[in-house]
Amino acid sequence: MALSAVASTSGTQEGLKFTPGPILLLGPPGVGKGTQAQELMAAWSIPQISTGDLLRSNVSRGTALGKQAKEVMDRGELVSDDLVNQMVAERLKEPDTATGYILDGFPRTLKQADWLDQHLSAIPGSLPVVAVSIEVSYNQLLRRITGRRICSLCKTSYNIYLQPPKVDEVCDLDGTPLTRRSDDTEEVFEERMRAYTSLTAPVVEHYRALGLFAEVNGEQPVNAVTAEVMRAVLHLRS
Repeated sequence: MALSAVASTSGTQEGLKFTPGPILLLGPPGVGKGTQAQELMAAWSIPQISTGDLLRSNVSRGTALGKQAKEVMDRGELVSDDLVNQMVAERLKEPDTATGYILDGFPRTLKQADWLDQHLSAIPGSLPVVAVSIEVSYNQLLRRITGRRICSLCKTSYNIYLQPPKVDEVCDLDGTPLTRRSDDTEEVFEERMRAYTSLTAPVVEHYRALGLFAEVNGEQPVNAVTAEVMRAVLHLRS
């Protein structure tokens, strides 16, 4: 089914307005979660809720939660699950979350997933989380990450394996040598993959056991991945 057809289907479900509810996009670094989140936000007019953004917003606005978080971070410690959970709970009270939202970086652990499930079950009329995992092979992810290059002058992005410049390591537009982020190495990638797998595997199994989990092929063109993600959400909500 073409993306346009899926998008039009998303407007109704059995003659009623479709409510996507909370959607958790899963996948290791480089699978394209950010891109897919933007597509879903536009298609269904729902916000993205990022715990990183929530933390920065609370700290910058000087909220009670933000002040607590700043004290913790100033000591060089990690912000606790309880504090993050409270920030999420406050964000979910905002009216733009009424029909749904995309969760970014939360729940990251089984403990957070259990808290979120309990929190949502206590809200009258709230739908449960559906989780969609974007699947890309290890080798493909490695090429996506380690092949990334950027022009320091015009900020044009390349990938030496998948979208190479015409001249090796040189920007097509202004001839500036391309640069690579210091953490776009195989060693850093392997460590991030291990961390993702150890933390997220229990979350995947949690939502799989509840029948609220689906996998999509992330090695397709962006619009094809979006269509598959939307179909998965429609199916899990049916």
